[in-house]
Amino acid sequence: MMNNNPWAKYTARGLLALLVLLLLAGLTAWIWLRQSLPQLAGELTSGQLNQPVTIHRDAQGIPFINAESRTDSAFALGFLHAQERFFQMDLLRRNSAGELAELVGEAALEHDQGVRLHQFRARAERNIAAMPANHREVLEHYTNGVNYGLSQLGANPWEYALLRQEPRAWEPADSLLTIFSMYMTLQSRTGNFELRDNALAELLPGDLYEFFVPKGGIWDAPLIGDARGPINLPETHIAALVDESEPMAYGKMESEDMIFGSNNWVVGGALTEHGAAIVADDMHLAITVPNIWYRAGWNVPGTDFNMRGATLPGGPIIVAGSNGKVAWGFTNTTADWGDLIPLEISENGQQYRAPEGWKDFEIVREKIAISGKPASELEVRKTIWGPVIGEDHNGTPLAYRWVAHDQRGANLNIISMETVANTRTAMDMAPEFGIPHQNFVLGDSEGNIGWTVAGPIPRRVGLDGNRSVSWADGTAYWDGYLPLEEHPSVYNPPSHRIWTANSRTMDGEFLRVMGDGGYALGARQQQIRDDLFAREQFTEQDLLDIQLDDRAIFLERWQAHLVRLIESTGGYDDVLEQLENWGARASADSVGYRIVRNFRLRFIDFSTAPVLTYMQRHDPDFKFGRVNRQVEYPAWEMLSSEPEHLLNPDFESWKALKLAALDKVLEEMAEGGLPLAQQTWGVQNAAKIQHPLGRAVSAVNWFTAMPADHLPGDSHMPRFQSATNGASQRMVVAPGHEQLGVFHMATGQSAHPLSPFFGNGHRDWVEGNPSSFTEKSAAYVLTLK
Repeated sequence: MMNNNPWAKYTARGLLALLVLLLLAGLTAWIWLRQSLPQLAGELTSGQLNQPVTIHRDAQGIPFINAESRTDSAFALGFLHAQERFFQMDLLRRNSAGELAELVGEAALEHDQGVRLHQFRARAERNIAAMPANHREVLEHYTNGVNYGLSQLGANPWEYALLRQEPRAWEPADSLLTIFSMYMTLQSRTGNFELRDNALAELLPGDLYEFFVPKGGIWDAPLIGDARGPINLPETHIAALVDESEPMAYGKMESEDMIFGSNNWVVGGALTEHGAAIVADDMHLAITVPNIWYRAGWNVPGTDFNMRGATLPGGPIIVAGSNGKVAWGFTNTTADWGDLIPLEISENGQQYRAPEGWKDFEIVREKIAISGKPASELEVRKTIWGPVIGEDHNGTPLAYRWVAHDQRGANLNIISMETVANTRTAMDMAPEFGIPHQNFVLGDSEGNIGWTVAGPIPRRVGLDGNRSVSWADGTAYWDGYLPLEEHPSVYNPPSHRIWTANSRTMDGEFLRVMGDGGYALGARQQQIRDDLFAREQFTEQDLLDIQLDDRAIFLERWQAHLVRLIESTGGYDDVLEQLENWGARASADSVGYRIVRNFRLRFIDFSTAPVLTYMQRHDPDFKFGRVNRQVEYPAWEMLSSEPEHLLNPDFESWKALKLAALDKVLEEMAEGGLPLAQQTWGVQNAAKIQHPLGRAVSAVNWFTAMPADHLPGDSHMPRFQSATNGASQRMVVAPGHEQLGVFHMATGQSAHPLSPFFGNGHRDWVEGNPSSFTEKSAAYVLTLK
């Protein structure tokens, strides 16, 4: 039959026209995106090099730079960083300079206002002026390479088109601003741990503070010293903290150990077949597109050293890696590198008391540019010790004395690792490194191993750093920095093993000078230590296996307790089945692990709610969770011994509180819409690895986000993993045997979604496949003339 509907042909034509328009739009977007792709092969004449430089890239995009001078290799690395990662570099410098609002608008203004108090751009310029001439020269050539690399793109990086902005040229000071950005990631710019810990110590009854805020326990695994003993139950009744007319405050703790840090360890040559030390390092950071690190290598001209490892886009150095004779890695010390100073203020508020008498605040006005809006002005009040960064719980103004503010806080001295030939010499250089303080773990080709703190350590006089005290009378102050001979260190220990994981590493005098900046619970560090002592010989694969260890040793006693609770209660048959078959590891397919893990956190929420309620009465913004990373000890004591006088008054018994915590977990799991048997840990721990712009513009995730893989691992175990944080890289390498090494990154080398390197390596990171530390045969060769 004939179709007599006159609209049918028009509908078909309309659909066809729409399809054509969509295809044209897609083609236009593809052509537009291609314009900003990096140049991978061929020749470019820069007019800025002493000799030609060749860049060999393998199929994964890992470059090796061959140059005749160190300044030329710096130029080439700057070129690569700009071509592959310029927007990332721009965010890093703006983050610490307080200049994000100029790029993304008013949404970043509050962040910029907080950061501008530290005036990092001025500090970066000051530090560069004080650098040795050869370091300045490397930095200047790197800067020239960045700007040349940016100019050689066919179009600006695609992010700027979305923001309707133009990229700003790179400056030498910007490279130090990337170091300050890492300070802000790894240390608090407001002394937050000290601020909250002081409030707890002052406001809580003494025995409750000692109980709820212990300084360690049975999970400790320091390099020097022993685990702390059990904590004592307090005598004060928890009811003393709450008012019957006051509603209880309940927080939600994700994990008290979700801190940006890392794992690393090294085994000496006595424990390896080839006789060289093997270093393992996985730095835990936010996992984004692109990855924070950029893999690269280069020859060191005039020497037999070849550098390979992780660079931070924005700087001309290897952060962690190997030079062929020494390999090294970092974890955050989580020690105390800044002090809050309560100020004594004059009646008119214009002066503060100092050892030499009353002084006027130095007032500086910072102008903050805002995209699409008039600029905002910020008043910065400065003291002889540092800027005024806020107030304590009593409303007392606080100045901040912070290593990051000093000239020694940021420099290029780590570049000396390029030609260091042994562990001992490298350790001796560590106090001069201008980086956020790190556990510096290293080993050499002769089998020697060591640990020390990378970064300058202040000499505190008249204070220990644990409590904020006035410096007005001159009895409390910093007396410069510790000399090398007083720097904490461990060299070639008899066990031939060294390990760190953001927990306490030291005891005695070394712990005193390092202080406590909120050490992580030692469970992760202890599991690594025990894995190392479980073997007497090691290969690179053995150390990768430890990095991938997701056994839930820490939660075994919680699982056993929860099973007994359910067996004594009845009515949770399906839950009991999952708990009994939990697998004792943070497997992506385990339902039981998810239940146990979240039960512990909800139990902590419910049992510590009276403390949170009491603290929020004095400070409405107080959060108990991450201030106290040792909360496991009081939590377990309350779970196991059920002290009646510490029971949250909202519950009639400890059993009722525990069941309420379990019911809350099951309620939250049910919100996912899946039956319990499908509510695995992987469902909760699915990767959410996105471009920064994807958080604001969801369409960006369509072509930039990594797959939402269900990930094994969690906090409190070596395979530290969450949906958005985890191992930003995994490295296992023996100096002199780099071809046996392993290197993982969560995302690929390039930030460009059409690059052949965009997602390369992601699958190895997810699955733990032993991908190569060294670059493979060249797939692309680019010559800079």
